[in-house]
Amino acid sequence: MKAFLLHRDRDVDWAADPPPETPDTVRDLGLDTLLEAMSDDDAFLRDVALRVLTRPLTGPQEIVYRQRVLRDCVEHTDTAVELYNLAVETIAAEHHIWPSFLRTPESVLSRSVTAMEMFTGALRKLRAIRDAHAEEFRSPGMTAFFRMLEAELDDAWFETVDSHLRQLRFKSGVMVSATLGRGCVGTGYVLREPHPGPGWRDRITRNVSPSYTYRLPDRDETGARALSELRDRGVDLAADALARSCDHILSFFTMLRRELGFYVACVKAYEKLTGKGEPVCFPEPLPPGRPVTVCRGLYDPCLSLRREGRVVGNDIDAADADGVGLVVVTGANEGGKSTFLRAVGLAQLMAQAGMFVAAGAFRADVRTAVFTHCRREEDAEMVSGKFDEELARMAAVADRITPGGMVLFNESFAATNEREGSQVARQIVRALLDCGVKVVLVTHLYDLAHGLRERHADDALFLRAERREDGTRTFRLTPGVPRPTSHGEDLYARVFGVPAP
Repeated sequence: MKAFLLHRDRDVDWAADPPPETPDTVRDLGLDTLLEAMSDDDAFLRDVALRVLTRPLTGPQEIVYRQRVLRDCVEHTDTAVELYNLAVETIAAEHHIWPSFLRTPESVLSRSVTAMEMFTGALRKLRAIRDAHAEEFRSPGMTAFFRMLEAELDDAWFETVDSHLRQLRFKSGVMVSATLGRGCVGTGYVLREPHPGPGWRDRITRNVSPSYTYRLPDRDETGARALSELRDRGVDLAADALARSCDHILSFFTMLRRELGFYVACVKAYEKLTGKGEPVCFPEPLPPGRPVTVCRGLYDPCLSLRREGRVVGNDIDAADADGVGLVVVTGANEGGKSTFLRAVGLAQLMAQAGMFVAAGAFRADVRTAVFTHCRREEDAEMVSGKFDEELARMAAVADRITPGGMVLFNESFAATNEREGSQVARQIVRALLDCGVKVVLVTHLYDLAHGLRERHADDALFLRAERREDGTRTFRLTPGVPRPTSHGEDLYARVFGVPAP
């Protein structure tokens, strides 16, 4: 049995390690806040959410498949949580069935029978949930899952399993056949179905088939050991087959827990954002080839989750006939530039994970991966300078990125003088664009922004953080050419209470 809730026709490789860029992505985008909202301090849900978010889907149809399952889970949260809790409880119950210290076929069979009886009860509950709620779900993923349960877990299956489990308890003893091999050594041991016991008529008339019986004398330890070995040989194949069946059912519930866990985590974040009145939407994924980013009311969900009230969103239109592969953001300090960059990165990751997006509307082409390159604090141990450290991280990104990727730069290469930093950044951005990589760049380097404007005036979007005449920041971005000032005098006046000299 397969759940197939995250992919239409395959399982997720949960054993694979997260991509090497994951720590930088988590740090630069503030992803920990979103993961906390999705997990509620549940380490398992956090791990599942992180693994899915950092391995983006690259096909629009795959993304829509997950979106539709998530819509079902949002609309029928109680049922989704009930299914998830059943998987959690079943796995925990299996772990509490302790094996015998003696790893013998009989002990394996005994534990497997107990586990299978527990699994059968859990599968009955699963079938009952399906019978009660299957008609409520509309997504291809959930309907296929419920159809699978109906086909695999019918009444005949449960009757057959119950019958086999009763026999495998061997309350009337074990019947084993064997043949004599060379040297009168037993061989070809086969477990046989026990003969039905005599009925009441046979007992009255004593019409019982004769049989040969041998009783072990008391204290015959050698004979008891030999008899136990014969019994183990007989039940060995049955014990192995039943243990494999238990492993199969356990793996099903383990996979179901992980796949449903992702959707349960998404619902938690969805409810927290909508509960405070923030807009969310299911984005429109576009096929790769033409870089597009169009959004309405896009905001940083992590910033919103850390604050009591709502946060400011932005409307962006980075699309034309040939696509817009470069977005450059300049403007006033503390005007919302870095927040916008994080919002774009989070929206891309969430969209390609099959999640909702923190915006009123969002449309973008799929990317092979999302990389970040943000400024860092000075190395406390002075192992290297900030500029050397930035170049080293950029080299690591260059080693892993492929055509169709996406890079988010936040005040990169500003650790050296403006002329040198601008020259390095221009060459890197040019190389990335030539390779089909989408670039979103936040910078206060006027030389860099002005140079990009001259070269990419027709195929790039230039945004500027809005500042009113009195110095107030609105935290909104509007299209505008770069200016040679970031209005640092506003910060000086705010800190020192006097105009900048």
